[in-house]
This record gives sequence, C-alpha cells and structure tokens, in this order.
Amino acid sequence: MTAETSPMPPKFPFSDGTSLEIEPEYAELRRLPTMTRVVLPYAGEAWLATRMEENRLVLTDPRFSRAALERPDVPRFTPEPVVGGLGTMDPPEHTRRRKLLSQAFTRRRVEQWRGRVREIAEELLDEMVRMGPPADLVTDFAFPVPCKVLCEVLGVPYEHRHRFVRFLDAVATTGERRGEVIEEAWAELTAYFSELIAERRRAPTDDLLSDVVAARDEGDRFTDTEILDTMIGVLAAGYETTGSEIALMTYTLLQNPDQLALLQQDPGLIPGAVEELLRYIPLSSIGGSPYVAKEDIEMGGVVVRAGEAVIPCTISANRDEEAFDSADRLQVTRERCPHLTFSLGAHHCLGAGLARVELQEAMGALIARFPRLRLAVDADELQTKNGLVIRGFRGLPVAW
Repeated sequence: MTAETSPMPPKFPFSDGTSLEIEPEYAELRRLPTMTRVVLPYAGEAWLATRMEENRLVLTDPRFSRAALERPDVPRFTPEPVVGGLGTMDPPEHTRRRKLLSQAFTRRRVEQWRGRVREIAEELLDEMVRMGPPADLVTDFAFPVPCKVLCEVLGVPYEHRHRFVRFLDAVATTGERRGEVIEEAWAELTAYFSELIAERRRAPTDDLLSDVVAARDEGDRFTDTEILDTMIGVLAAGYETTGSEIALMTYTLLQNPDQLALLQQDPGLIPGAVEELLRYIPLSSIGGSPYVAKEDIEMGGVVVRAGEAVIPCTISANRDEEAFDSADRLQVTRERCPHLTFSLGAHHCLGAGLARVELQEAMGALIARFPRLRLAVDADELQTKNGLVIRGFRGLPVAW
C-alpha cells in the first residue's frame, strides 16, 4: 500500500483539542492492519502512526529526519514551517548542541533543584490558603509552579516573566496570525535575552543560563544565537506543558476518587502515579510533530516513500492495548509504564527530569495540603482551551 492507493484520507487532527478525552479515531486506527494517510491543515498528506511499535520506530530510526520540517512542502499544522531549535535538527549538529546542553541537565543537577521546587509549591499553596477558597488552580498554582521554577533555573527575574510568556503563548497557538505575533514577541525576547547573555559572560551566576554560556566540549561552545535558541526552547518545552499537566492531573484525579484515595493513603505512590498520568492524559492536541523519511521504509504494513512525512502519534501509542494492560483505565499503581509523552530517541525531551521533579513535588504538595480538594463548579461548566497545541483549562476553580 502506498500513497497512490490510499482512499480519501481523513483530515487531521481529528478535533480542535477542546475535549479532554482522547479522540476515538485513534483506537479505531490501531485496529487496522496498516497505517493510515491523513490530511494536515497545510501542505498535504502524511502517514499517521498510532501503535506503540510504529511510534518507537519513527522516534528512534535515523532514517527519519526532523531537519526536513523546515521545508515548505512538508505537511504541517501551522501556516509556516517550523524553523530553528533542537526540534528541527539532525545529527551531527543536533548531537553537538544537545551534548553541550546536557551538561546543565544532569540527573544530579536536576535533583539539586527538587527542594526548591517543593518550596515554591508550598509557597503558592500557602497563598491559596491565605486568600481562601475558591481558588483558580490554573492561575494560582498550576502555571506559577513551572513559571517560578523556570525563572529560577534559567536565572530570569520572576517579575520579568511577561517578557517570555507572551512569546510562549504565541508559539502554543495554531492560529492564522501565529507567525506575525511570534515575530513581534521574538524581537522583544531577543533583545532581553541578549542583555542577560552579555551579563552572564561578564559575571556568571548559579543558573542554567550561566551553565549554557560556559558550556564547552573540546573547545566547542554555543554561539549567542544558539544560546538564545536554547533558552527559548527550554521555556517553550517547560512552561505550557508542565502547567497544563498539573491542572489536568488534578482534574483527572478528582474525576477518579478511588485513585486519588490511594495517593492520599500512600504518598510513596506519587512518582509512579505521575508516570501513569503522563501516559493516560492526552496532553497534545495534534498527536505529535512529523518526521520525514530519508529513504523508502517498510513499516506499519505500508511503504513510506522517501520524502513522505510520518506523524508519531504518542498519545495514541500511550493507549495501545498491545503495550499496556487495560490501556484506557487509569491505574496509579501500574508497575510498568513505558509511555512516550517525553518522546524517545535523539529527540527525547531534555528537560524530562526537571518536569518529573516539578510534577512530583507539585502533586505531592497539593494532595498533602488539601485532603478534601474538590471542584468548586460542576465539571460541565469548566472551559477548555482551543486552537492550542497543548490541551488544557482556561480555569479550574477548586475548594477544599
């Protein structure tokens, strides 16, 4: 089966992402013997990989390229091609930059931040208690946690957060004005970070920006442009995703009180529960970013021709019945949970360790502080975001 014999491909994504439930089309496609062609909003058709085995192959096989995403003819979700950053690089350039950056994201370094992450979570909860219920978990806790953490980790004053939040909001959207808004915010952000980079060169401090400025490997080092791209990449990967996850995890546990009770009874289950929630919640509204085949590749019962795009749909792979027992059921005591939420292979999320620390500490502090946490409105009154790459709530009113 090839592109020429595929009948009437469906449009993709299958929904606008406002629903918090995974789209039923994924389960239907996983039952088919072959991968399916889909039509993306811009530049045509791509293959959609919905099973775990197919996803793992695309994410780890060097015969697939991410650098090709910068070409205007590659199917995509946004009006303009994705350009710049680690996400659109292939080896050897990707390997060089990632190796330098990884020096600042070692497990030891991340664990050193754990105590401060817990303090930030506790401080925000203290303020919620002081103000009294109801509180909006989105604005009062879920997003301030990663925002404060990222500011401290990067070495950006929290009072300057508006300088990057506007840019990150623009990046997260798929709207028609996306390119124009990003360009405006990018100019402002470039000027700001250029000043910070110059300051760190003159007087290094104990933060990630200083680490990246100083990073070297056999005489190699980041250019200022690469440092800027790297800092924006860290912010983009760690702000909207982690903030949305905290809110979605809280909502999911409130909707599954038996699972929440298990965590209240045994807080030691929280690290494993975070992994299960990462698997269970369909965070991405678009499935995943395309990869482009460098040569003809047989997979998923089809031949992917050189130059064709494949979307590794990790939210579908995370619900693959062949990979997980009772895949559509939330089980915080699940012992084995090899989900793909942080991707895999060369493009595995570099900040996954920090995200895990934030999620574990935020959820642990929230569950311990508010044993009677509940929604302050009916669930059907909650408003979700639309037009964004990441699913999430506009607000999450809670009481305790």
